[in-house]
Amino acid sequence: MNQGTPINLTDEQRKEVERRVRSQTLDARSVRRARIVLLAADGVGNHEIARRLEISRNQVIAWRGRFAKGGLAAIESDLPRSGRKPRIDAAEIVRMTTQTTPEEATHWSTRKLAAKLGISDTAVLKVWQANGLKPHLIETFKVSRDPKFVEKLEDIVGLYMSPPEHALVLCCDEKSQVQALDRTQPGLPLKKGRASTLTHDYKRNGTTTLFAALNVLDGQVIAQCQQRHRHTEWLQFLRQIDRETPKDKALHLVCGNDATHKHPTVQEWLGKHPRFHLHFTPTSASWLNRVERFFRSISTDRLERGVFRSVPELVAAIDEYIAVHNQNPKPFVWTAKANDILQKVIRANRKIGSKKNEALH
Repeated sequence: MNQGTPINLTDEQRKEVERRVRSQTLDARSVRRARIVLLAADGVGNHEIARRLEISRNQVIAWRGRFAKGGLAAIESDLPRSGRKPRIDAAEIVRMTTQTTPEEATHWSTRKLAAKLGISDTAVLKVWQANGLKPHLIETFKVSRDPKFVEKLEDIVGLYMSPPEHALVLCCDEKSQVQALDRTQPGLPLKKGRASTLTHDYKRNGTTTLFAALNVLDGQVIAQCQQRHRHTEWLQFLRQIDRETPKDKALHLVCGNDATHKHPTVQEWLGKHPRFHLHFTPTSASWLNRVERFFRSISTDRLERGVFRSVPELVAAIDEYIAVHNQNPKPFVWTAKANDILQKVIRANRKIGSKKNEALH
């Protein structure tokens, strides 16, 4: 490796190489290449040539090899280069990402868009990060079509932001079909360098329905688990709320539009308990009912990773979670004004309408 590729010069080649070494008109790179070839032909090793010319050994090896393969013509100029790197047009990347799709897919990936534009996927990723673009993610939505949307919106937001005096505001709903899932094999616990594990398959051991009422004032939760989700169970839950709240307080319950909440038997019972006042959220607007936030918390914190061998075991876990929650509840604070929400809904309807018109044409 030190001696490198043998260089044998003909008399004519040696004269030409020596001429180039002595030349006062050639550029320095051409003279240096000629000196490499001449020293190599004289039997000088690669390391020594690099030391004498104050260049890297790799340069010596490269030009020595090129001369051995192509003669004088091979050292007259550099190899063809790839040319100027493509210019990164951030605006075009943003436009392509937001306004077009690949022929065979629903959204761009960094590699697909990079191949389309002839740039690196890293360049695409940097533009996406700078502009907050995440084509691989999607958010779901549903705009309410309730004809009384504005009326119901103002009613419920009014309860949150300016609750009536001598009254409690309770957000009520049911989380139905909560499954008692047992795993087919024991999982591994969390440890340094490894996440905890659960088998992807499971065994169903029954379901329960969680009825819950979130007190907007202090964050306390009144809850009850029932086997089924009917007006009968809803009425039992209303009776529990009646027992566990101060008798001198009016009760304003924010509820969904389920038929169980409006059943004639329920209406008859409410007629006999005038301190109960039901306020129904608009259709497709369950996000107005803040107990949904509590349901999300209990799902992520306790249910999704839980292992339950029976429904009673599941109910016990739910009861324990609620008991701990009620030891240190956090008051619920609503800040969004009804008009601000309404303006967002109006803008969403306009966008949906424009997209629908585009599709028709």
